[in-house]
Amino acid sequence: MDEVYTVLKGFLDPLFMVFVLLLISFVVFLLNFKKKSDALLLFLCIVLIYGAGIAPVANYLCYYLEKDYIHSPNTGTRNNIDAIVVLGNGTKEIKTLKETFSSEIGYLRLLHAVEVYNKTGARYFVCSGKGKSKISEAEVMAKLAEKLGVPGEKIRMEADSQNTSENAAGVSKMFGNKNISIGLVTSAFHMKRSERVFKKYFNNVVPLPAHYLYESPRGNIVIRYIPQSDELYKTSIAFREIIAQLWYRLK
Repeated sequence: MDEVYTVLKGFLDPLFMVFVLLLISFVVFLLNFKKKSDALLLFLCIVLIYGAGIAPVANYLCYYLEKDYIHSPNTGTRNNIDAIVVLGNGTKEIKTLKETFSSEIGYLRLLHAVEVYNKTGARYFVCSGKGKSKISEAEVMAKLAEKLGVPGEKIRMEADSQNTSENAAGVSKMFGNKNISIGLVTSAFHMKRSERVFKKYFNNVVPLPAHYLYESPRGNIVIRYIPQSDELYKTSIAFREIIAQLWYRLK
């Protein structure tokens, strides 16, 4: 019964319903004796939605971005880290609550950074990122880090950067020392680009990925080939990161 329930939930996913409607529209279009060439754009949309929404495609793209941190996890000298640096991932403001929250991914990064800080005994805990809210990503993360037990005097905020390149430059200005050891905390899909940029400013960067989008294949095989919103979300993150990597290389 659990398997049936899982499949039924998959069929009720909004993305799958959009996919079915597009498929029906395509068939109707052809039955009305329209030129087949006119249906090409609609067909390409169907293929794009299907490919972007199924687990095998989403998982492969995430694996491509994260594989270096899956097969070669960091075994560096974590005890020699001078500063834990956690990169923000946006904030969201809820006016009725009069509060600004970190994004879900930002929370995962911050929690992992605090965990690593407690294990390493680093001298500094650096929160980096400005964001688009009145309160910066850095400030939101710093407040949460202190609530989670990081001493306030250990916390440093770099609240002027709007992207990964500016994150690295801002942290570099904060310390002014290329030889300081940096424990870099960000998402695994974002780590390769971040590590490459931070190594321009610091001689010793230890990657400490906070979480992974990739997961080993599991569950119902039918669901894995039904377009799902969760998989589309992962695909969109992966596409944005791949484009960002290409852009940084061109720069």
